[in-house]
Amino acid sequence: MLVWVVFIVLIFSLLALDLGVFHKKDKAVTMKESLAWTVVWVTISVLFGGVIYWIYDINYMGINHGNVAPSKAMIDYYTGYVIEESLSLDNIFVMAMIFRFFKIEPIYQHGILFWGILGAVFFRLVMILLGTAFVHQFEWATYVFGAILVFSAFKMIRGSEEDDDFRDSAGVKFLSKIYPINWEIKNGKYLIKENGKRVATSLLAALVVVEFSDILFAVDSIPAIFSITTDSFIVFTSNIFAILGLRSLYFFLSNMLDMFEYMKYSLVAVLMFVGVKMLIVHFVEIPALLSLAIILFILAMGIVFSIINKDKKKA
Repeated sequence: MLVWVVFIVLIFSLLALDLGVFHKKDKAVTMKESLAWTVVWVTISVLFGGVIYWIYDINYMGINHGNVAPSKAMIDYYTGYVIEESLSLDNIFVMAMIFRFFKIEPIYQHGILFWGILGAVFFRLVMILLGTAFVHQFEWATYVFGAILVFSAFKMIRGSEEDDDFRDSAGVKFLSKIYPINWEIKNGKYLIKENGKRVATSLLAALVVVEFSDILFAVDSIPAIFSITTDSFIVFTSNIFAILGLRSLYFFLSNMLDMFEYMKYSLVAVLMFVGVKMLIVHFVEIPALLSLAIILFILAMGIVFSIINKDKKKA
């Protein structure tokens, strides 16, 4: 349990350093800055794979209760990280839609995503612990998660690219029951006082919708990582490191999503692969390293076909 506390303290320390030192003031994040921070978060995430190997090798604080080989634990961590990071691409598209719908200025977007990440850490911890307990308690739970992933893959294929009316979303309806919403105020405040009463602004509405959308995406991504491992610590650490870099990745990719039009099909293929993997887990075992190679290959094909197709359009 202590190792969980140490990890969570590390995460909140990194976030505090991010907001308290490097992003104290509201400002628009440039492409160059977002690329630099993306490299920083990816580097930290990759290096943590070595930490996973070490703590599972020496069974630090009794974390390796399943006697997992340290090399397998590290590969499972990297595979989970790649799955979560790839599925985040669809989440980035939705975030861009949310900010466009609520007309959130670029200078306020980083703050919204920061507070959204804090909420995501808490909700994903709860979902992962419950999901792990469910998988360990009921052997047939893998079939349930596998079916969810296959269904999500088909749903993604049929998904509409038209803007949703986020004012009718569950998040906004929930917020409006607590505070009235003033849609016109965009001064960087989340709550203001009007006539002696607290009123929510469009920034808080956007934050709540981002939070709710992350919970919905977690329904896909967390079962996907369970197809690789049911070790809750590996699931949680790979998941959290992926979403920690999501903000920087958003600012880097939000204006480039149209360049990778075939990535959607890669994400569908990844969901389908891990879903089927869970459905056949009791009959066919796919080695962790092979799973990682297959997922990386699927994602690489999405990038390659997107670039080829873009070059054909230019010709």
